[in-house]
Amino acid sequence: MIHFEHIEYLWLLVVVGLLGLAWGYGEWRKRRRLEQWADRGMFGRLIPDRSGWRPAVKMTLTLLGVSLLVVALANPLFGTRIEKGKRAGSDVAICLDLSNSMLAEDIQPNRLERSKRVVSNLLASFAGDRVSLVAFAGTSFIQMPLTADYGATKLFLDEMDCSMISEQGTAIGDAIEKAMLTLGYGDEEREWVKNKNRAIIVISDGENHEDDAIGAARTAAKEGVRVCTIGMGLPEGSPIPEVDNRGRKNNYKRDREGNVIMTHLNEQMLRDVASAGNGVYVRAGNVNSGLGDITSLIQGLDKEEYGEAQFAAYESRYMYPLLAGLVLLLVELLLFERRNRKFDIDNLI
Repeated sequence: MIHFEHIEYLWLLVVVGLLGLAWGYGEWRKRRRLEQWADRGMFGRLIPDRSGWRPAVKMTLTLLGVSLLVVALANPLFGTRIEKGKRAGSDVAICLDLSNSMLAEDIQPNRLERSKRVVSNLLASFAGDRVSLVAFAGTSFIQMPLTADYGATKLFLDEMDCSMISEQGTAIGDAIEKAMLTLGYGDEEREWVKNKNRAIIVISDGENHEDDAIGAARTAAKEGVRVCTIGMGLPEGSPIPEVDNRGRKNNYKRDREGNVIMTHLNEQMLRDVASAGNGVYVRAGNVNSGLGDITSLIQGLDKEEYGEAQFAAYESRYMYPLLAGLVLLLVELLLFERRNRKFDIDNLI
C-alpha cells in the first residue's frame, strides 16, 4: 500500500488538471475561429507546417511530467524495511474507581464512561511509555500488569465496570499500593531501583474515602513515584442510578429512610492525595480540560530503556516519479509543435 509523507502537496494535482482543461478549452476556441473563415479540410493547405497531434502530445507530456513531479514532492512511501531500536519510556499505573457512585450522570454520559475516555486520551499522549491498570472500589485488584501494548490496554479498559467489585467504598490507598506493586515495588521477583520515571494516576470521585490514601501517596513519593489525581463529577452532586443486569437504569439509589442518595465530588481529598504524592490534581468535567497538566508531567518523567523492539519503516520512493517526470518533460522539449519537413512523421501516422 502506498503512503505519502506530505499528502497535502497532492492538492497541486487539481491545479494541474485545471491547467489541462484551460488548455483544452483554448484549443477548442482556436479551432472554432479557424472554422469561421476556412473549411476544416483546407487547414493543411493554408497552414502547411501545422500538426494536428503534436500540440496535444506536448501538453499531455507536460501535464504528466508535472504531475509526476508533484507526486515526487509528496514523497511516496511503500515497501517496508525492519529496523531494530531500543524501547525507552516511563512507567505509569492508572487506578480507576469502579464504585457505584461512578455511575452518576452529573458529567456525560456518566462518571465511569467519562473516565474511560480520559484514559484513552492519556494513552494517545503516551509515546513508548508502559502502562498498567488497577481497578478499585472498597478494595482493589490489578486489572492489567505493566505493558507497552496500548491495544490490549484499551481492551481491558473496555471490560471494566462497576459490577466487577461488590465491596463498595473508595479505597484509594489500597489502589495506590496495588499500583506500586505493578511498578515493581515490593515484588520479590523484580529489583526495585528508586528513580524518577514512574507515576500513578488515580481517577475517582473521591467519595466514601476509607483508608490512608494520603499515607500511601507519601510512601510512593518517597520512592520517587509521582501520584496524580483526576476528579470525576461535580461538587454540586448527583443521584446514583440503579442499573439492572442489562445495563438499564430503573431508578435512583435510596437510603433506609427512602431518600435519594446524592454523590458529590470530594475535590479536597483528591487534592490532598496529589499534594502528598508530589503530583497534580485536575478535574475532568464534561470537557477534558486540565489534562494537559498531567500529560506534561508524564512527558517530563525520566525515560528508561526496557528492551528492544522491531519497527516496520516505509521506504521513500520519490526518485521514481521524479525521474519519470523529468524524462517526460525532456521529451516534451525535444518535440516541436510544427512539422519537420526533412522527416515528416505526420505523414506516417
